[in-house]
Amino acid sequence: MPLPTVLMTDVIRSAHQGASHGGAYLIDLESGAHRKVLDWNTADINWEGRGEGRGLRGIAFHAGLIHVAASDEVFVFDPDFRPVRSHRNEYLRHCHETFLDADTLLLTSTAFDSVLWFHVPSGTFTRGVCLRFYDDPKVPGGRRLVSHAFDPSKPRSGDNPAPERGDTCHINSVWVSDGTVYACGTSLNRILGIDGPGRGVYAPVPTWTHNARPYQDGVIYNSTGAEHVIIADRSGVERERFHAVTYDRATLTSTDLPADYARQGFLRGLTTVDDLVIVGSSPSTVSVYQRGKGPEPIRSVNVSRDIRNSPHGLELWPF
Repeated sequence: MPLPTVLMTDVIRSAHQGASHGGAYLIDLESGAHRKVLDWNTADINWEGRGEGRGLRGIAFHAGLIHVAASDEVFVFDPDFRPVRSHRNEYLRHCHETFLDADTLLLTSTAFDSVLWFHVPSGTFTRGVCLRFYDDPKVPGGRRLVSHAFDPSKPRSGDNPAPERGDTCHINSVWVSDGTVYACGTSLNRILGIDGPGRGVYAPVPTWTHNARPYQDGVIYNSTGAEHVIIADRSGVERERFHAVTYDRATLTSTDLPADYARQGFLRGLTTVDDLVIVGSSPSTVSVYQRGKGPEPIRSVNVSRDIRNSPHGLELWPF
């Protein structure tokens, strides 16, 4: 069976206004061929008015169209990457990952500690859930996690407790399974069911994860802080781990930047098919791991050696 083709978005950390802030690549994992299909600084996606955006993020496919999230906007393209339309919302900012559940696109809104529901056919934002830490000396750790729903189509008011801007959880992943919406983030040490029949703690995970979600009868996540991809059971016991790809420093560019701005081996972007686990890592690398075949990838494709180039969204190409 040949390896699949994937669509990868990336952001360019420490980029300056006027420079490219990332884009999207089609990558044939079988042949290694790749091409850039979108660039943040094209004539159709102008910097002005795009908030604090740094490139493109979560990806979803619906009714023959491609939905790609930026920081505060959802862009819609046809399969040839021609712009069709876009959608914005005042409570969408610093979007990370997205998930398509039938006709509903769920989007993480990191700068509002929230997940937003977007009904694709009508182009409307229909629901939001805010998940926020508050100081509380009466609870262990001194912080209490509170969840509440709001209507993102309406202004904040006494009848609509929409959140003020704030980032206490750094929510970066959302997933739907068996009617439950799950979320996680770099400041959360568990995957949480935030809506649906499975509300509550699903499984413990370390902090500093990306793409944490239910997987088979356990969980899978990019342990970005540790530079490993982890498969574990729901009690947190590790079942399998894969190593992030790294390169000889002499072959990299932009290595003078501090590690908290850009570093190689930064894991983000994850998709699975059959017994394959496909992940993104800096600089702009997509690697394929096969379960039961050890911690190193069976295939790896690199599109840039500039460590500022950091993968974000990663999905199987359906067209």
